Amino acid sequence: MPLRLRLLRSLQQNCRHLYSQSHTCTLSVDLILHTRRSMATAAESISPSTTRLGWIGTGVMGQSMCAHLIGAGYKLTVFNRTLSKAQPLVDMGAQLAQSPHAVASQSDVVFSIVGYPSDVRSVLLDPNSGALSGLRSGGVLVDMTTSEPSLAVEIASAAASKGCHSIDAPVSGGDRGAKNGTLAIFAGGDGPVVQRLNPLFSLMGKVNYMGTSGKGQFAKLANQITIATNMVGLVEGMVYAYKAGLDVGLYLDAIATGAAGSKSLDLNGHRILKRDFAPGFYVNHFIKDLGICLKECQNMGIALPGLALAQQLYLSLKAHGEGNLGTQALILVLERLNNVSLAAPPAASS
Repeated sequence: MPLRLRLLRSLQQNCRHLYSQSHTCTLSVDLILHTRRSMATAAESISPSTTRLGWIGTGVMGQSMCAHLIGAGYKLTVFNRTLSKAQPLVDMGAQLAQSPHAVASQSDVVFSIVGYPSDVRSVLLDPNSGALSGLRSGGVLVDMTTSEPSLAVEIASAAASKGCHSIDAPVSGGDRGAKNGTLAIFAGGDGPVVQRLNPLFSLMGKVNYMGTSGKGQFAKLANQITIATNMVGLVEGMVYAYKAGLDVGLYLDAIATGAAGSKSLDLNGHRILKRDFAPGFYVNHFIKDLGICLKECQNMGIALPGLALAQQLYLSLKAHGEGNLGTQALILVLERLNNVSLAAPPAASS
């Protein structure tokens, strides 16, 4: 038994012996014990006054997600390879660091959302400049990049060997979800750690605990498969409606509340009609995600032909130099296949 606890119990016993007619001393000692437990719990809680945050990757998604944390009063240290992309956050009060290692050395919880698995490995695991090399014992890494499940397991193992934690927590919802704080967050790792981080996740969206390390990534990949095939259906339906001579805008509004309604339609239908192909999520990054999905399908021994078709269609965009457009640019592939353009008035249907 710890010495401090033995002394407290001895004090309690003496009080009971000396003041057998009163519970005053016993209650006082119990209050001491309760206060100690409360202080220990408070030390582990997440709040702007107790928790320093770091963020690696301040692109389309990261900027808005960081803004929510700064708005809630958290002290934030940021790093981005293109320093100019971090400037808006610096203007909001964030501190700029020169490396992921420097971010982690000033943080209790470090988030990352970068492009590719190779980027994740570099910013988190590089022995010299990576975040883990600068993180104190007890610190937490939270990778929100869509990446490989096996890499998430590897990061968690490396973090554990240093007395730290790692959570894989990729997100879905695009730039609008990031701006509105309504992202779906898929978390894998230690359940109590995910629960402790909920005050941070809740500022960005809704966290969904999916299981052990890597399971957050698996959930996000399944999400991407669903989005990819939904997008194919959306743009095919739009081309069909256009060729049938329908007002495509009216058509989209008509189906939005029926069984064909979807987030893909809500987020992208009218963007497509406006020829707004600005990236809420880059085609190049989506191709990366679908490639990881196909690799995992091979590992699992399963065939998903809709996924394979969607990846080929998105690869066509990349081949035309359109990889930095948003995923809604898939309409361009269908327009080329059918020699039509939704930007032009439709020919009269016979």
